[in-house]
Amino acid sequence: MTPSLPPRTPDEQARLDAELTDLVEHKIRFNEVLGLKVQALRPRFLVRFDMRPELIGHFHYGRLHGGVISAALDAMGGCALMLAVAERHPSDSAEQVMHRFLKVGTIDLRVDFLRQGMGQHFIASAEVTRLGGRVGSTQMQLVSDDGTLIATAAAAYIVS
Repeated sequence: MTPSLPPRTPDEQARLDAELTDLVEHKIRFNEVLGLKVQALRPRFLVRFDMRPELIGHFHYGRLHGGVISAALDAMGGCALMLAVAERHPSDSAEQVMHRFLKVGTIDLRVDFLRQGMGQHFIASAEVTRLGGRVGSTQMQLVSDDGTLIATAAAAYIVS
């Protein structure tokens, strides 16, 4: 029997959380273009982004572009899986966990557009529904600033 390693220290967990936030907000440059800002890592992964003219898909009504909705939901699914992988390896350092994320990639994404993307800002969230050795699955949602459900999504990602 292999002895279990000690879990991450609170300082190492804080370092990992800071690195994850930096990854989502800055290192994944398209997320930066979208304006994604991490609101919570746990218990449910949440990001917020503000409506801006660059994100409008329908010029007359000022609705959020469907590609922005899809991209934000895809980003959330991948990031939620990153957190789940980190929790699966609680003794890994922040550097080791971040290295594991190099393998994460979208296999399949299905988005259901339920309502028009109208609002001053939006909140995207995700939760992991399955985390296997090679593939993980997630469910995501996007709501407007007044809590209206705009879109839902389901996705599968390669995790190893």
